[in-house]
Amino acid sequence: MGSFLTTGPIVAVFLLFVTVVPVCAHFLLNLNVRIFHVEHVADGLVVHLRMPMPYLVADKLGDAEGDALPDPAPYTTNARENGQLVHFVNKEQLASDPLGLGRIAEKSLDVAVDGNRLRGSVDAVNLHAIGAEPGFATLDEARSVFSNPIVPGDVPDALYVGDAIVDVKIRYPLAGTITAYELSSLLDPGLPDQETTANLILDYGSDQPRIYRTRGLMADPILVSGSHLGSIRTFVWEGVRHILEGLDHVLFVICMILGAATLRDLIARVTGFTLGHTVTLISGFFGLAPQGAWFIPTVETLIALSIIYAAADAVLRAPMDSSGNRRAVAVTTLIGLLHGFGFSFMLQNILKVDAPNVWQSLLAFNIGVEIGQLVIVVAIWPLVLFLRSRPAPVWRIASLTIAATASLMASFWVVERVGAVFS
Repeated sequence: MGSFLTTGPIVAVFLLFVTVVPVCAHFLLNLNVRIFHVEHVADGLVVHLRMPMPYLVADKLGDAEGDALPDPAPYTTNARENGQLVHFVNKEQLASDPLGLGRIAEKSLDVAVDGNRLRGSVDAVNLHAIGAEPGFATLDEARSVFSNPIVPGDVPDALYVGDAIVDVKIRYPLAGTITAYELSSLLDPGLPDQETTANLILDYGSDQPRIYRTRGLMADPILVSGSHLGSIRTFVWEGVRHILEGLDHVLFVICMILGAATLRDLIARVTGFTLGHTVTLISGFFGLAPQGAWFIPTVETLIALSIIYAAADAVLRAPMDSSGNRRAVAVTTLIGLLHGFGFSFMLQNILKVDAPNVWQSLLAFNIGVEIGQLVIVVAIWPLVLFLRSRPAPVWRIASLTIAATASLMASFWVVERVGAVFS
């Protein structure tokens, strides 16, 4: 029961954080999420892994000659539908070689202790259709999955590979207590947007599960250690990535910098924006916000409008007096409230209010957002100062170009997001 309360909500929300990935005609991919439950046992580690089937077989598709179908990848069959090459799960081959997909997974998973890769043995494999898969939110649920047949009877005969989920249980024998290890993946299936793969690692080597989150194919090893710092670091990095990869947040910060008259003014604006988004990041995360379906697209629309306001403010206003500075800081703080809700929407996808060490993870994510914001400031403010030192027409043209570009992009988002509010 304790395991469910600590890890279940995180994985449940994580499973909902699903991106539909546009891929090539060969392999449709309806999930890009991988979950690792790592159990510490007396003689080593046991990894309970859930992942989409295309990751295991997409790069093993044979070549085609002329109009002939290519040789199928392992545990699949090929066909053409409306001229498109499609792939189905080969249930008969799975039944005759029930651990085969598991062996592919084991070869692709690199678990290393003190720099030495462990050799695993596949204990069990299971396959499900998306939407009919059993729970995988807790370690207990992951364990129970493998009591079922490899291909349950409710799996359709014509199941697209892109609609199939594979669960694998791999045992890594090693004498002694394992306090730290590195986890990485050797898979490179060649799927478009595979770098957006969402990976959730839950390690059960202590009383409180350590939770790590990373994106991509995990070619670079993730260090899982007895310290919670590694886990915290992943949430800091998520905060950094969220603001740097969120173009609407980046454009607002740039326009905010553009409108700052002095360094003191810039610091005041950044402080106001920080206070504003910190308040709503926390309150939004804990559900202290409207819950209607309209709320998220409304906030995102207002965030886009805030960019237009900041761009106009940067190029249209006259040099401000102290009261004007105070007014700009107040407005920036209010706008920060909007952006904070935007940050909280992201955070709710990777964390839950009853998660272990929730305040620790929440603080780490917010610190990451601040680091990302400072990176933008440090990169842009010197450029602003340089342009202002040039002849007046240079600064005028540069500031107008930046503001106009940001406004045009934000205007497109406004139109797009307003439609979502009323849909």
